[in-house]
Amino acid sequence: MARPVWNGVVSFGLLNIPVSLYSGERRVDLHFRMLDSRDNAPIRYERVNAETGEEVPWKEIVKGFEYAKNSYVVIDEEELKQAAPKGGEAVEIEGFVKRTDISPIYFEKPYYLVPGKKAEKGYVLLREILRRTDKVGLGRVVIRTREYLSIVMVIDDALVLNLLRYPQEVVAADEFRLPDKPIADYRISDKELEMAEALLESMTVPWEPEHYEDQHRQRLQAIVDRRLAQKGGAEIVEEPDEVPQNAATNVVDFRKILQESLRKKGAAASDAAEEPASKKKKSPSSSKARKSPTKSAAKSKAKTSRTARSRKSGT
Repeated sequence: MARPVWNGVVSFGLLNIPVSLYSGERRVDLHFRMLDSRDNAPIRYERVNAETGEEVPWKEIVKGFEYAKNSYVVIDEEELKQAAPKGGEAVEIEGFVKRTDISPIYFEKPYYLVPGKKAEKGYVLLREILRRTDKVGLGRVVIRTREYLSIVMVIDDALVLNLLRYPQEVVAADEFRLPDKPIADYRISDKELEMAEALLESMTVPWEPEHYEDQHRQRLQAIVDRRLAQKGGAEIVEEPDEVPQNAATNVVDFRKILQESLRKKGAAASDAAEEPASKKKKSPSSSKARKSPTKSAAKSKAKTSRTARSRKSGT
C-alpha cells in the first residue's frame, strides 16, 4: 500500500472520524534527464545571480514578489509563516451541498479517505448519509503548506476527498465568444438534429476505463526498452513504499455525539431567531473536539530489483 499523505480526522459537528489520506492519482509519466551529448553526463542547474553570473549560496537567498518588471518587494520568512494555514491534519466539514450543484470544472485532484483502526462505524455512518441524501460535505483541508477548498463525496464504498479550485482560479465561460442565440438562428433543422442524435446513439459505448491506455507512453517505453536491450541491459532498483498502520481510536457513542451536535445547532438557531430583524444573523460555529491519531513507526526498507531486459513493451 502507498504511504499516506497524513493521518488525521474528518470532523462534522462533534463527530471526529480518524482517517488516513491517500493520493487518488498515480503518475506514470516517463521522465528524461538532460545530458551532455559529449559524455552523457547529467546536466545540473546552479543558483546564479542574474546580474553577475556568480553562484549564490542558500543562506543569501530570499523570496521576493515582482510587482513590476525587474522591481521586487522582499517578503521574509516570518511574514510567510504568518500567512501559512493554521489548520492541522483534518478535514473540517463546514456544510453539506447537493452533489449536482458543483460543476466538474471546479474539481482539481482526488484523494482517498481510508478509515483508521476501529473507525469503521463513523466512516460508514458518514458515507451512508451522503449516499442517501446525494450530498457532499464541503470544507477545508491543509495539505503540506497550502489550504484547499474541498468536498467529501461517495464513490462506490469509498469516501473521496476532492480538492476544488477557488472561483478566482476558474475562467468564466462568458469571457469567450460562444454561440448563445436560439438554435433557429443557426439554421439547424429538425432533421439534422435527428440525424446527429442517431449518430450519437450509434457511437454510445459503456464507460470501461481499463480499455483506454496511454499510447504515447507505450511508444516511449518501447523505445527505452529497445535502447536498454542494445546497451546490454541495465539493472533497475525499485524501493517499495512504506506501509504505516492505520490510526487507532476509542469506541465512540455516535448517538450521543449526534444528539449533542443537533442540540447545539438547534439552540444556536433559536438564539438567532430571537435577534431583532434589523440585525444580521450570524451562523454559529460548532465546537470541535479532535483526537490525534497515533502514527506508525513500522517502516520497511527492503529493496527489490529486476532487470530492464525482462520488462515488456508498453508496461
